Amino acid sequence: MKNKGLIATIIVLVLVVIYGVSSYNSLVSAEEDVDNKFSQIDNQLKRRSDLIPNLVETVKGYAKHEQEAIDSVTQARAQLAGAKTPEDKADANQQLSGALNRLLVVVEKYPDLKANENFRSLMDSLEGTENRLAVARKDYNDEVAKYNKSVKRFPKSMLAGTFGFEKKPYFEVTNEEKEAPKVDFGSDKC
Repeated sequence: MKNKGLIATIIVLVLVVIYGVSSYNSLVSAEEDVDNKFSQIDNQLKRRSDLIPNLVETVKGYAKHEQEAIDSVTQARAQLAGAKTPEDKADANQQLSGALNRLLVVVEKYPDLKANENFRSLMDSLEGTENRLAVARKDYNDEVAKYNKSVKRFPKSMLAGTFGFEKKPYFEVTNEEKEAPKVDFGSDKC
């Protein structure tokens, strides 16, 4: 009888260990998937950041007196380049999106600029990058949702807490980014 109890205890312990290892490995995989998806956002942010100096230079040639909008894009780009964490990058991205929106309002004042082939090419590249960034954000947020569910669900939540797996932040769009820039042809202000 003692042997049956001992065997049952060993079987239960083995099953618990197998579950623990399997759960740990699934959490590691999920965390890596989140990090991978964030790196795709990072790639698109870098691509956009690389396009911006050319765009700014093109606009400068046409809109010399619109220095404030140009400077805000340059500063926001620098802030994005210096961001390290997903949260910092999301904040810097929001700043850059707002600055780009203000720059696009400036562009609306200059029909010749919008007709310029170099500018159109840059805008097409930027638009493509923005689309890829939107897809990368969605993919990242989908992975974060799966990961966060895994980390929060019982009994994995106990294992997650023990091994330091913490909830990941979403890469969210602010209300400011959701609004289209306002174009005013009646005044000289942006």
